Amino acid sequence: MSVAGELLLDYQHEITALHLVTGDKGVFDVRVDGDLIYSKDETGRHAEPGEMVDLARGIIRSQS
Repeated sequence: MSVAGELLLDYQHEITALHLVTGDKGVFDVRVDGDLIYSKDETGRHAEPGEMVDLARGIIRSQS
C-alpha cells in the first residue's frame, strides 16, 4: 500500500488535505503543516511500511 493510502486508511477523519507533489531524482519528503517529518534524502532510504503512520500518530497525539 502507498504512504498516502496508509495515512488515509488510519487517519481519514484527521486529515483535511493531502497533497502529492512529484519531485525530481527520487525525492521523497513528507511534510505535515509545512514541517518536514521525513526525508528520503536525509535518511538515505525509502520509508518502511507503516513508518509514516507512526510519525503521523506522534504528531496527532502531540496536537491533542
